[in-house]
Amino acid sequence: MEIWPAESIWELISPLLPGFTVEVLPEIDSSNTELMRRARAGQTEPTLLVAERQTAGRGRLGRPWQSAVGDSLTFSLSLPYAPRDWSGLSLAVGLAVAESLHPDIGLKWPNDLWVAERKLGGILIEAASSGGRSQVVIGIGLNIRPRSAEGLSTPPAALTDLWHEATAGAALLQLMPPLARALQDFEQRGFAPLQQRFETRDVLRGREVGTSDGQHGQCLGVSPNGSLRLWCAGQEVAINSSEVSVRPRI
Repeated sequence: MEIWPAESIWELISPLLPGFTVEVLPEIDSSNTELMRRARAGQTEPTLLVAERQTAGRGRLGRPWQSAVGDSLTFSLSLPYAPRDWSGLSLAVGLAVAESLHPDIGLKWPNDLWVAERKLGGILIEAASSGGRSQVVIGIGLNIRPRSAEGLSTPPAALTDLWHEATAGAALLQLMPPLARALQDFEQRGFAPLQQRFETRDVLRGREVGTSDGQHGQCLGVSPNGSLRLWCAGQEVAINSSEVSVRPRI
């Protein structure tokens, strides 16, 4: 049985996000889908929704995200949000999570957390509008304990590889305050102040990569607006769309 520090998280986050609530559900189709439904219905209070098990969890590009009680941490955070520029938000979220959990967690553009060529977790960001206000829903899934690599294109990592005593509840308690502060900072200042910190964890920088739309070349890192810089056919190309997948070739 997983122990969730819901009250402790509420005490830490409610001063940062007035009206903040925490919900833990034993099972749901998708925490992101549920908070998007609420946002479209006009429910805009900041909400952390934790799902012990998701029956239809989603990753980027509609990929399924499997989760089991205790083996994974799957949650979504919904809040009113109006940044000057949305570009690079998934990078800022990934950086906040990685920095809060372990120095050896790397970041793969645009929304994956990696450990030694293996995928630790992913981020899914969606936005809704209701009554002229913007609402963001940030979904995060992390492998806490080792899982099977069957059917996965990238072998999975587990947080317990780095933090042996890690549990889903402890990881959530540790990452939520830095994540809330990072979201507030990003809303005011965007991604540019985070560029250098991201580069220290960038697992693609300096490597040959290929993209799902047929491009290939050397990754030069990320730009101040969060786009991926690729040296391709003798020129620098900026990749902005999160619909493009990037994979290292070597």
